[in-house]
This record gives sequence, structure tokens and C-alpha cells, in this order.
Amino acid sequence: MFRSLFVALLAVLALPCVAEQARELTWSELIPADAPPQISSPAPVHDLSQLADALAAETAPAAKQQAPAAPVVKALHGSAVKLPGYIVPLDVSEEGRVTEFLLVPYFGACIHVPPPPSNQIVHVTSELGVLLDALYQPFWIEGPLQVESSSSELAEAGYRMQAQKIYAYQLEDG
Repeated sequence: MFRSLFVALLAVLALPCVAEQARELTWSELIPADAPPQISSPAPVHDLSQLADALAAETAPAAKQQAPAAPVVKALHGSAVKLPGYIVPLDVSEEGRVTEFLLVPYFGACIHVPPPPSNQIVHVTSELGVLLDALYQPFWIEGPLQVESSSSELAEAGYRMQAQKIYAYQLEDG
């Protein structure tokens, strides 16, 4: 009896130590199934030979956001997720690390093209951050997703996340 009680107690105490596996999300999963159709977004830039054209357009004035109050998927609140995207910096530390940013589905969103709908933007904070020099590549961001709007000078976001992991996105060989 004592032994089984002890094992049960250990199992309960160990539960918080077992990290929840992050669910890999696609950007389309952040849009409710019954939401009205949205304006199509530009295709992501994974070919860095196109980078010069994209950067040249950054000197243009900021474009108006497509849908600043787009519907969100409330069922995702509190879920441990993993989402790929591009980083649009909001705050940079003295060490040159971006510690607060918008995660968006395509390169240049919120800068030289109209920002995507708010349900396609995640406002992310990170203690360690990402080096400013590395922002021209996509990243995986992992952490608990909060269905909560936020506002910045660049765009409205429908989701928030405290990043627990940030790492470079790699295209799979196929």
C-alpha cells in the first residue's frame, strides 16, 4: 500500500516536469473555419536571390493593414505550439538582439507590403531574443499561444506568445 502510494505521489510530482509537446501549426490554422475569405498574401520569400528586390521596397511608406480585427481561433488559447515565420522587430536590446517582435507568415510583412490580417500576426516576446543580423531568414518559434490582441505601431496582432524556443527554419529536402 505504502509503495503504490509513493509511486503515485512521484508520478503526480513529475507531471510538471514533463514538457507538453509543441503542436506544429500552419498559418491557416490561425483562421477560424467559418471566417470570411481573406485577401491573399504574397508568397513567402525563401529564395534569398530575391532579397534585394524585397529590401528595396522597404523604403516605401508603410501600408495599411488588411484586416486589423480578423477573427481568431479561441480554442488555441494556452496551447503549446510551434509556428514558422518571419520576424519583424519591435524592440532591440543594447546587445543587438530582438526581444520583442511580430511573427508573420511572409518576408516583409508590416514593412513594404500591407500587414496581413491580425489573425496572421503573433506578437512575441523572448528573453534571449534573436540577433538582428539573422532576421532575413524564417524561424520556428515555440511556446504557449495566447489568443489575445495587441497593438504596435506596425500592426494589430490577434495572438501573443512568450517564446520558449527560437531556431532557424530549414526547408526539408524532398
